[in-house]
Amino acid sequence: MPATLYADAVLFDMDGTLTDSIAAVEAAWARVAEEIGQDPADIIALTHGKRAVDNLAMLKPDIEEHEMDAEVAAFERSILFYADAFHKFGHGARSMKRTPSSAAVPALIESSLSVPPSRQPSMAALTPAIIESSCDSSAPVSVASSRQPSSMANAGLARPSLVSRLSDMLLATARELEEKASRDLIQDDGRCSEESKIPQDNAPQAWELEAATVNRSVKILPGVRRMLSSIPKGRYAVATSGAKTYAYGCMTRVGINPPEVTITADDVAEGKPAPDPFLLAAKCLGFSAADCVVFEDSPSGIRAGVASGATVIAVCTSHERAQIENCGAHHIVEDMSKVECKVIGQGKDMKLQFTVLDDE
Repeated sequence: MPATLYADAVLFDMDGTLTDSIAAVEAAWARVAEEIGQDPADIIALTHGKRAVDNLAMLKPDIEEHEMDAEVAAFERSILFYADAFHKFGHGARSMKRTPSSAAVPALIESSLSVPPSRQPSMAALTPAIIESSCDSSAPVSVASSRQPSSMANAGLARPSLVSRLSDMLLATARELEEKASRDLIQDDGRCSEESKIPQDNAPQAWELEAATVNRSVKILPGVRRMLSSIPKGRYAVATSGAKTYAYGCMTRVGINPPEVTITADDVAEGKPAPDPFLLAAKCLGFSAADCVVFEDSPSGIRAGVASGATVIAVCTSHERAQIENCGAHHIVEDMSKVECKVIGQGKDMKLQFTVLDDE
């Protein structure tokens, strides 16, 4: 049965609530897991919905305090690189007609393909994804395949033309990456900045090559455009665990203009599940968090919203209902398309009326 509630303002989480960059985020954390010798699945589950600075401090305790800002910025640039690489450098980009000539690139590819999947989780998805796209250029590339490559040597004996196409594609991708890396800047949030530089290496790294083989682009989630368009300016804010580079980069990539009140990991001393991000967002809007509605997707974010005193609507866009139903949310819906917002009154008497259509 539909439920109706009223609020002065809305506080949105970003990723998993407004945008979906989960594939890129998980790839970035899987890379961190690989670096520290941990199971990617465990690290991904542990880090979801929390600030990169808190996660990195926990996972890499050897990072010095004065180094942390740079580590966080580099990590969040890697998320955006994963999100963009397929369409900028990979199979989703324009056909690349130039023949690679760099001697460093074939050596890198050879070493990348020889790394055991057990030591390089990200590379496990590399070969199946490229093989599929090599055999059928119209087929989408996905890491969901359960097929594991037996070995490049055996594949070469059975299908030499396939190996040739594989090498050509990797070489072309690597060459394109080299050319892009030689430029000073890329676009992150519609402006060129120091934060948006591609890593400057002599040759693409293995993770960069893998990133270009899988489409991990940022997407806007169902119902978000309609919801944002129905709320007057100054009556909603974003409170995210992402730092500025990542937060603004994700929103602008899907056509969302970050609101004037956008609270990132850089703005609070404690991140979710502490209520600080939502309390600060409400304060900046000029309202009490208790008079706001929070939209969240993750357990840590839901708990943060509840702790702030807000009414929390949880969306099942990144977690199954069973994973979030005991976190204290007041309402749980499939996604934001299941909630309608209507403006009631004007000026200081204005209220936002929410109708939750499939509340359970």
